[in-house]
Amino acid sequence: MTILTVDSVSLSYGVTTIFEDISFSINEGDKLGIIGVNGCGKSTLLSMIYGDDDTRPDNGSIYIAKGKTIGLLRQDDPFELSVNSDGDAASNTDSEATVLQQMYRAFPRLVAAEKRMAVLENFMANVSPELDTYARAVREHSALMQFYNENGGNYYKSLCASVLAKLGFDKTYHDLPVSSLSGGQRTRLALVRLILSEPDILMLDEPTNHLDMDSLIWLEGFLSTYKKTVIVVSHDRYFLDRVTTKTLEIENKRSKLYNAPYSGYEEQKKAEREAQMRLYEQQQKEIKRQHDIIEQQRRFGRERNFVTIRSREKYLERMELVDKPDPLPKSINFKIESSGRSGNDVLDVRGLSVAYGDKTVFTNLSFSVKRLDRLFIIGPNGCGKSTLIKLLTGKLTPKEGVIEYGVNVEVYYYDQENQNLDPENTVIEEIWSQYPKLTQTEVRSALAKFLFIGDDIEKPVSVLSGGERARLTFCKLMLSPVNVLILDEPTNHLDIKSREVLEAALAEFKGTIIAVSHDRYFMDRLATRILPLTPDGAVCFEGTYSEYADYIAAKAKAEEEQNQSSQNKESEAKRQYINAKKEAAERRKREHMAQKIAAEIEAAEAELVKVESELYGEAATDYIRAAELDDRRIQLEERLYALYEEQEALEKLLQNQ
Repeated sequence: MTILTVDSVSLSYGVTTIFEDISFSINEGDKLGIIGVNGCGKSTLLSMIYGDDDTRPDNGSIYIAKGKTIGLLRQDDPFELSVNSDGDAASNTDSEATVLQQMYRAFPRLVAAEKRMAVLENFMANVSPELDTYARAVREHSALMQFYNENGGNYYKSLCASVLAKLGFDKTYHDLPVSSLSGGQRTRLALVRLILSEPDILMLDEPTNHLDMDSLIWLEGFLSTYKKTVIVVSHDRYFLDRVTTKTLEIENKRSKLYNAPYSGYEEQKKAEREAQMRLYEQQQKEIKRQHDIIEQQRRFGRERNFVTIRSREKYLERMELVDKPDPLPKSINFKIESSGRSGNDVLDVRGLSVAYGDKTVFTNLSFSVKRLDRLFIIGPNGCGKSTLIKLLTGKLTPKEGVIEYGVNVEVYYYDQENQNLDPENTVIEEIWSQYPKLTQTEVRSALAKFLFIGDDIEKPVSVLSGGERARLTFCKLMLSPVNVLILDEPTNHLDIKSREVLEAALAEFKGTIIAVSHDRYFMDRLATRILPLTPDGAVCFEGTYSEYADYIAAKAKAEEEQNQSSQNKESEAKRQYINAKKEAAERRKREHMAQKIAAEIEAAEAELVKVESELYGEAATDYIRAAELDDRRIQLEERLYALYEEQEALEKLLQNQ
């Protein structure tokens, strides 16, 4: 069933065209990835589908299947979609709600039912049961309770806590006001709440930003099994391949839908462009051949030649022209020059420890870096990755431990926040201030490699987007020959094409790389060593990221099997213990029963002796008394026979135990 159709949509802001005639449709349950260079309109398209007033299309239409709900996680201002407990939209100023309260707002009808039931319960406790209003309150309360139970009222709060934990919010966060969280934490919190609300169309704009590896892997697993429709904008190629089933590319203001995730889209697009180019070139050769024939026939100038000319011209007129493939969007293009060979021992870190107040970040961290190493530092949010980078670059001073660089080491530090840029400068001034000996032509040429062309070079740094700031920083890197790169999340803010160019430049770099990244595709192409940071230090893994991931998976599986084996052994020991206890209790029970039977036999035998003595003595001539005694004798004998059988059976059981 088609759940979303975008039909011939166009959008312009003034003289700037964003989209031209975009059309596509997706079915219920599809997982769609939207890709394209920065600034191509991916986020705008999500807002347009969501129905924002300022992104209504100039032409065309958008259809969403009747009765389907839609949710959107934005990159900026993530709590714009707040919903209060009554199900109405809440303002962004409602940030004093606690983390847990914000999660409960994903279930407004359940929260409203709880409040109403509390009101009814208070009312019923204070009025006479004989009143009609009491009966009405009972009926309403009963209906609400049924709704509450059938729609997850008994477990939605525990579900909120569980999903919060999966995305890095343990119990210590639950009672904190949302206003106290960082921007990244607020985005993650908005993601959790949107997931919990389970819209029919779940739209996510760069959801992997601010997620550590564990949270990212959990989100991938959740979205890949999500039964409803997902639309995601992302530059994370690993994430796209694991989550999406279709890819929508926005290029040159138009769109094209591919029935494949990112890696499949790449192959399809390349094959289609090559096939179209071959057809175009073949047709152009044929057109040229026909024109050559026409020109030759004109030179002959005979009547029959004019017939041939007209025939060829009609052939060309009827020909359906094949379009030449549109040029690909411009991408950055650069190479990182090495300043020369460093010593073989680039970096030695020994006994490094960091703590903020009572909180230990990591202790006794030791590792070394050799020339041409590609060392990638990984770990969960808050483990100290960026802190370590700042220690290595001298931005922070260690209180314990030693950091020593080798000889001939020249370091360039890439800061993920690009704080090394002066907001007061223009783009061209930012380059000239650091490289005053370059000519204007050289500066313009360098900036053009990073897509700063024309008036772009006069933009103030303060108004640049995250992607533009990243490109400007990499321009400075290109102009700074070094032999050691220290990079903190270098792919942040870069689109896929720019990431691929950066990967290629770093792969060709004749120096050493130390980097922090959560881009697994990026790491897989470059890493030769992995340093997983933990509070107790780190042990370096020699190999690629995929090899490290396989190692961790195999280790986890082995530990799980070992735990299962231990649990099985514990279960077997516990079972044996319980069985032994049961057997001992059963033996005691049988021994007690045997003692009881022996006592009863002894008493019955004694009574039988008395009965027989009287029967054959004093009562021998008293027929009435003799009859009574004879009946009793028979009863005692029958009872004794039964007791003897029970006693024998118990003795056998006791002997076998």
